[in-house]
Amino acid sequence: MKRPFGYFVHHQGRGHAERCARIAAALPADRPLTIFCARDDIFSSLPVSARIETIPSLFEARGDEALGMDHIPTPETLHCAPLGWPGIRRAMASMTQWFDRADPALMICDVSAEIAQLSRICSVPHVKVLQHGDRGDAGHRAAYDGAAGLLAPFHAGLAQPEWPMAMRARTCFAGGLGIDASVAEKQAARRRIGIGAEEEMVLVLAGGGGNGFSQGPIAVGARSRPAARWVTIGRIERDWHATEPTNLEHRGWVDTVADHIAAADIVVASTGNTTCQQILAAGRPWLAIPEWRYFDEQHRKAEALAAAGVATVRLHLPSSAGAWQQALAETLADHRPLAQRGLIEDDAAGKAAAWLERLAEELWSEPAPHHPHRRSEPEDA
Repeated sequence: MKRPFGYFVHHQGRGHAERCARIAAALPADRPLTIFCARDDIFSSLPVSARIETIPSLFEARGDEALGMDHIPTPETLHCAPLGWPGIRRAMASMTQWFDRADPALMICDVSAEIAQLSRICSVPHVKVLQHGDRGDAGHRAAYDGAAGLLAPFHAGLAQPEWPMAMRARTCFAGGLGIDASVAEKQAARRRIGIGAEEEMVLVLAGGGGNGFSQGPIAVGARSRPAARWVTIGRIERDWHATEPTNLEHRGWVDTVADHIAAADIVVASTGNTTCQQILAAGRPWLAIPEWRYFDEQHRKAEALAAAGVATVRLHLPSSAGAWQQALAETLADHRPLAQRGLIEDDAAGKAAAWLERLAEELWSEPAPHHPHRRSEPEDA
């Protein structure tokens, strides 16, 4: 049996857990995997070689926290490290005790600058999952600089322009990681979700990592294109002033996201990583609306999508019928399905798993003895 891998999974949204599950399934059966996460109900099926250790959340209060230390500044090398939180102490203890007990080959951090630095301090080589955003701060630099390698769950064509070549050389780019890249035939998908063959369908998709889109501007959009059938899935924020037309339907959380995307003529969606990969794989006209995230993650990803020519971007949902009509017309006119699908790689999970295996082998192979200060003795000495 090989030395185990550890894997910290951030539990906000579903993308972190989905790519972890895909990698777990692609790793060799003799590579044990211990997953640390604050939730154990967000994972799809895992192989028998993987186990979940539930830990307290690193950012959600439980009620037993000390309240008098928030005046002490957080150092620049940390992002979320409040003082007096027993839950954080317990989570860190769970991981450090496992480090000592299991002697892991690698710790994969998706995502936390603190866990990455904890791994390094504990002398455990770590792989940091790379995300878009303005991440040049001291905390992210420490996590990236101290990593044995970086794993990007997207294609190299979506790299931010300021990332240096030395950083990219240490990165495994895996476009499509976390999704099933096979796409259903459009009419078959429509039959499964109850959309007519000839209807124009506009899909509004909000991921699980935030509060979703507001009802009001979506209603304006539906009224601006009354011949189309508008369907929303995911979380929608209710607006008391929204006047909704009859061509707008809210379906909430569904298990058929891929079918809804495959069935759509136009997709309006935020730029969370899993959402991006699903829309790119389907090759659908896409109006991308970034949501607020820490470090402007979705805004920087939207910039990368626009630069690659695979999405039409607006910084917020259009606020008038005319703005909606212009945005949707631009989305259809600039659609490049081949470019979209070109950013999804064959077997991204297999690529990532093979890279992790090679990295672990390289890290733990015994180097040749090197004695820079030892001089050869003369033969007749």
